[in-house]
Amino acid sequence: MQRVETRKRPNLQSPPMPAPSRIEQIAERVERLLVRHEEVQRTNALLQDQVEALTRERDALKSRLAAARTRLDALLDQLPTDPTQDPSSRS
Repeated sequence: MQRVETRKRPNLQSPPMPAPSRIEQIAERVERLLVRHEEVQRTNALLQDQVEALTRERDALKSRLAAARTRLDALLDQLPTDPTQDPSSRS
């Protein structure tokens, strides 16, 4: 059997980066968590503003509803009790 000589190819890839240490991994994760925490805080503040605005709107609508009910009750009180009765003959 004849032996075929193979030539070693030059390594064209960059040397592998050393794996980050456990502390570096934890530090990166903490950084990502801090960024996420800030995002959640901003989102929470925006949602809280929306809740407050919607609460004010609800309260204003409840007030308008109560006023409308009062006006309707006053109008209903002015209606004759007998639907056949002429409103001009009321005393």
